[in-house]
Amino acid sequence: MYFFLTQLSFSDILLSTTIVPNMLHILLYEGSFVSFIGCLTQYYFFFASESLECLLLTVMSFDRYQAICNPLHYSSVIDVTFCTKTILLCWLMIFLMILTLSVTMSYLWLCEPKVIDHFFCDFDPILELSCSDTFLIKMEGFILAVPIVLCPFSLILVSYVYIIITILKIPSVTGRQKTFFTCSSHLAVVSLYYGSIITIYLFPNQKSVKKTFSFFYTVITPLLNPMLYSLSNRDIKNALKKLSNKISLAFRIHWFYNLSIL
Repeated sequence: MYFFLTQLSFSDILLSTTIVPNMLHILLYEGSFVSFIGCLTQYYFFFASESLECLLLTVMSFDRYQAICNPLHYSSVIDVTFCTKTILLCWLMIFLMILTLSVTMSYLWLCEPKVIDHFFCDFDPILELSCSDTFLIKMEGFILAVPIVLCPFSLILVSYVYIIITILKIPSVTGRQKTFFTCSSHLAVVSLYYGSIITIYLFPNQKSVKKTFSFFYTVITPLLNPMLYSLSNRDIKNALKKLSNKISLAFRIHWFYNLSIL
């Protein structure tokens, strides 16, 4: 779990550093200038971080499935080798997809005026500026959405169906609550993340809706992930309590030391 949380944190940091600085510049100066190469670079990093998060949430749902539905086999299935191979496979898939997109999108011919009505370089805003035929790129984006969005989301739903069935079989109410609490953070992140993405695709022509929900999964979700996983993790809460006790003790020692000098 901590291994996957580390990768999720890296994905959130990559996404935030890709989107937020330029977004703040746009808000402060009511606009920004970026080269075509810079715009594509931002989109590639954005695509990589979002794709990695989709795949990580899927792997983490499988981790929760094994922990709840097959606890006796958990340590033999979710081991260091499995985690390492999974992350390497995720990065390999993302690299191949970015390579495919970079070849096709680099041949786009942009029309005037070259103004993107968005706070970052996303797929649809870039294609809206193109004077060339974008049918091939749109089909490519649709095909890539299957292994990145559709399949992971389907696997997450199947995992939680089995998890819920297993939880309902637990005789005690306390046991059901404790078991559900172990996957509540992941479920909250998945609901917020995929809810925003699905809403964007349901309203493809509503730019205000797309901007609002793009803000959710590019800024709000990376901000909430550390808090959601920290508040529900007993080890992290104990570590925070120890840290607060040390800070409180250091403050008291400092206060008594200054008082003795006076």
